[in-house]
Amino acid sequence: MQIRVNRRQFLVAAAAASAVASVSCRSSVGVRQSRGRQPRLFFVSQGKTALINADGSGLRYLEFNVPNQVTWQPGAFFSDGHRVLFLSMEARRDGPGKPFEDYYTQTPTHLWIYDLDSGSLKEIATRERLAVFYTPALLLNDERMLVQVVRNKVGQLFSMNLDGTDAREFTRAGEGLPYGLSLSPDGRRVAYHLASPAGYQIWTSDSEGGNRLRVAAQPGHLYFGPAWSPDGQWLAYQDCQPGEDPGHDWSDVVVSRPDGSEQRLLTKDKPMWFAATYGNPQNRGGGSNLVAWSHDGAILLPCRLPGSKVAWEFQPQRPDTDHFNRDYKPDSARGGTEICRLDPRDGSITRLTVCQPPVWDFRVSESPGGKWIVFCRVATGGVPAIWVTDSKGGNPRQLTMGLEDRGADHPRWLPQSSGTP
Repeated sequence: MQIRVNRRQFLVAAAAASAVASVSCRSSVGVRQSRGRQPRLFFVSQGKTALINADGSGLRYLEFNVPNQVTWQPGAFFSDGHRVLFLSMEARRDGPGKPFEDYYTQTPTHLWIYDLDSGSLKEIATRERLAVFYTPALLLNDERMLVQVVRNKVGQLFSMNLDGTDAREFTRAGEGLPYGLSLSPDGRRVAYHLASPAGYQIWTSDSEGGNRLRVAAQPGHLYFGPAWSPDGQWLAYQDCQPGEDPGHDWSDVVVSRPDGSEQRLLTKDKPMWFAATYGNPQNRGGGSNLVAWSHDGAILLPCRLPGSKVAWEFQPQRPDTDHFNRDYKPDSARGGTEICRLDPRDGSITRLTVCQPPVWDFRVSESPGGKWIVFCRVATGGVPAIWVTDSKGGNPRQLTMGLEDRGADHPRWLPQSSGTP
């Protein structure tokens, strides 16, 4: 049985354009001043990638000046800390109205290595090309990578050299689509979720796709986005029940050993905001939230306030022609989300951000070394901004609302070795 690409199997970055509603926000602990060098962040705004320091200085939008490329997205870093993989996409190949799977994977993509120090840009994966649609899934080391290849609407993962040669099957065509790949701290194992005929399952394998172990699989459950703990002893991932929640708005958090043993459901009543959606009909955006480990073994996630409901209501009864398929119903929206710290030992949850009136905090991750936490914040109907706090939720501040204040999303910390400008 072939597994075809659909709207739930791609993460999309999008920015929006309107003013964020004015809110009064407080932190859960006192202010703490930053000292020393500031780590840097990538973020995406209006199809462009930007760099900014954690104190808000050094904002710079990257201009690649490559013809016919509509969007650019940063990927994994090489071991030197200053070279990074980039994905660019050309314009979609049809007019509006076709189902997502009929146009998205027909669009040519390109893979690049960008050097932050020299500014050089080099296209890779051009030799022995298997299809027009490539997306980088994981950098295994400085010589090989895992690439998602889609041919005739069927996705498959290949391990290949950086130039595209010596492509080897990591998964077989038709067995399912692997996404959300995560490399173990020692570089020996890969964790991923597999969209298969039996549903979304969590698996691990060696770096070439062999020695597979099924970690989590249960009918009626969508397991998503595994992430290795810093010590490599645990996996954290999400559990959504699409029969009850077809829009994948909410999920629970699960941990287990990498072989699937000692599985524990850490939350109940699906508190984690899974399918982030924001904006208004003219300027909308979204993409899946993922769990993130802190350096000391806690889990960071966006948690909803009781009774919260997003403004964008998923419409499962109709064909998806835009990779969104939602209706904007701001009058029915209520509540919001807060960034929380979940202790996997006892399931206790600590709130790190608090706002009145409530807003939607999401897309959280911790800086190298654990000093700062970055997240996105958006009011209902508004555009997201990039915010940071210290590791305990203190000293919250907005860094940017993106290009022309039209929204900023998908923040990613640079490695410590990349330094500062």
